[in-house]
Amino acid sequence: MKQYVVDAFTDKVFAGNPAAVCVMDKRLDESTMQSIAIENNLSETAFAVREGDAYHLRWFTPGGEVELCGHATIGSFHALRTFGLVSAGGTYIGETLSGALEIAVGKDAILMDMAKPRAFER
Repeated sequence: MKQYVVDAFTDKVFAGNPAAVCVMDKRLDESTMQSIAIENNLSETAFAVREGDAYHLRWFTPGGEVELCGHATIGSFHALRTFGLVSAGGTYIGETLSGALEIAVGKDAILMDMAKPRAFER
């Protein structure tokens, strides 16, 4: 596993919205991901692992898992592009607890189509 800290929504160091991004070869258990998020002590720590044609994404705060995090998703795909794991000009799928996200990776931008919300169950 490799971990990066990415500042989303900026082109300046120490600006924007920071998130830790963990790029993994295989999934980690929830307890380990939670411990990493607690140690990072950022608003979110993203965990990304490629599975087939998609990336499986999860996000943890120091207090627990969240179903969706925009800036950590953008940060994840920025890290994946920077280190040659995805290509500019490509469109990728992120499988998440909140549904599938479509992420378009450009040379200078990462665009995310938010998942359709799940039906509210009573």
